[in-house]
Amino acid sequence: MLSHGELAGIGCKPFGPTTVTAPALYESSVPVFLRYLGQIEHLLTVAEQFVAQGHMPELALLGTALASDMYPLATQAEIAINFSLRASFPLAGLPIPPYGDFDRSLQGLRQRLTRAQSLLHTLDPQSFAAAPSRTIQAEAGQATHAMPAAPYLLHYAMPNFFFHTSMVYAILRHVGVPVGKADFDGFHAY
Repeated sequence: MLSHGELAGIGCKPFGPTTVTAPALYESSVPVFLRYLGQIEHLLTVAEQFVAQGHMPELALLGTALASDMYPLATQAEIAINFSLRASFPLAGLPIPPYGDFDRSLQGLRQRLTRAQSLLHTLDPQSFAAAPSRTIQAEAGQATHAMPAAPYLLHYAMPNFFFHTSMVYAILRHVGVPVGKADFDGFHAY
């Protein structure tokens, strides 16, 4: 684990005081993840239609990345979906459930997503009661960090979830799948 001094030495700002109540930690995690997993589900539906219309083979779409040193679509989607569990279960004081083993396909991603949604629905808001006093350890690439629950969710887990969700959207857009901001957030209309 890196100390605050070591974090500062590599250009990272240490976490300042963050006071967030247990109900806010639940409301800021599980319902948000469920909503945006629904948006990922929508993006997968549009991708399936794109493939079915013969615009691109499914394996080629799943293997597309924005740059050679970035993960492809399939991995970006897996990470986003898995992050919803990786973030929520430690906040609830529970071990992260196994992510599951699914086919490397749009259907497999849909099954992974459905499983994550089902698992998130099992979390009781009351299980977050002790979350503000928890320190959560997280692996970030090759780094390991231990953070209080609020910074873990707000500074680490949520940004990572949205980064990988955004990459799913960006890759689909990059290859010509007809998606826009409304498909990403479900709020916009153009």
